[in-house]
Amino acid sequence: MSAKKLQSIRGIHDGLPGEVARWQRVEQAARKVFGSYAFSEVRMPVLEPVELFVRSVGEDTDIVSKEMYAFTDQGGDHICLRPEGTAGAVRAWLQGGLTRAGAQRWYYIGPMFRRERPQKGRLRQFQQIGVEMFSAPGPIEDAEILAMAHAFLSELGIPELKMEINSLGCNSCRPGYRDKLVTYLQARADRLCETCVERITRNPMRVLDCKVASCQAELGDAPEMVANLCDACDRHFTDVQKGLDALAIPYSVNPRIVRGLDYYNRTAFEIVTDKLGAQGTVLAGGRYDGLVEELGGPATPAIGFAAGLERLAMLLDDDEATGPDMAVVALGEAVQGYALAQADLLRKAGLSVVHCGGGSAKRQFKMADREGVRFVAVIGDDEMQAGTVMLKNMATGEQQSVATAAVAGCTG
Repeated sequence: MSAKKLQSIRGIHDGLPGEVARWQRVEQAARKVFGSYAFSEVRMPVLEPVELFVRSVGEDTDIVSKEMYAFTDQGGDHICLRPEGTAGAVRAWLQGGLTRAGAQRWYYIGPMFRRERPQKGRLRQFQQIGVEMFSAPGPIEDAEILAMAHAFLSELGIPELKMEINSLGCNSCRPGYRDKLVTYLQARADRLCETCVERITRNPMRVLDCKVASCQAELGDAPEMVANLCDACDRHFTDVQKGLDALAIPYSVNPRIVRGLDYYNRTAFEIVTDKLGAQGTVLAGGRYDGLVEELGGPATPAIGFAAGLERLAMLLDDDEATGPDMAVVALGEAVQGYALAQADLLRKAGLSVVHCGGGSAKRQFKMADREGVRFVAVIGDDEMQAGTVMLKNMATGEQQSVATAAVAGCTG
């Protein structure tokens, strides 16, 4: 019997070279834009204590109750693969003793894990780009975070995106709104999906975010948080909008944005597209002023956002310049050492170079073509004696004899 063909786990994919090149474009844009806003990169562990997410994300959320990969290790510790980044960032901030270090602006790039149904751009192991700002007291910081998110996606050149914002209120105004919403939903419980019925008592605001058409039909006149804000939250939300207006950033108010995690308050936002099906959010976040205190730290205002790297990569235009810059073709055994040295010099000059390994010219040119190189440097006895290469532009077919020291300058 033949051995069983091994496959990756469902919803956990390999990143092969072509896809990784797209991911790197997203990462480079993130580092460029976030750096311009004085954000610094942090790197946090993939394994965290389960209690961190029970206390922060909420025991009744889908992430903790249904999706988190949790287990007890050989030492008896209850640990998990991180399902999101914010709680771990708060833990790292507190553990690092940075509560008196002033405003901290962080970003991170790395894998997260959730056992949800795999779909377009949504995986069980997925990569996330996240941003967190600690000691961010007011609407000015909110507007700047939103502006940075807008600048990041603009840097990627992704068209037809929409920014939507909402306010989720605070501990003063949300309880009264929650009571109104629960009363409204209970009167329609027999017409809501099973998941929404469960949410009425444990997380009623999540019902507003349900994508089931029959549920949405019942929510047309549901009470909205933005119409039930206390005076302080109303002023905060108004000032956020004034900041966006001053920056000329287009947005719309969407009262149905609620976010899926318990720790959010006041400003919440999403940037959405219609290019990825019903689940069209590509970047989302909000303010979480109570989370630091919930995890044992001092009361600290904070805000952040996250974006799925794979989903962003799916929206990028194709990048034509994906192959190496150059291939070196060596004609004859006598020039092999010289050709190796020339390939090394070209790499030191900043070019990406493949050496075609010798053999017939036909075989080497076929290899160069398969690699998708922009130029081929052909080296034979004459070129070695003269200190030149025959440089061929693969797009135009043009050939010219070029001194080896000048090759790098001819490929720009």
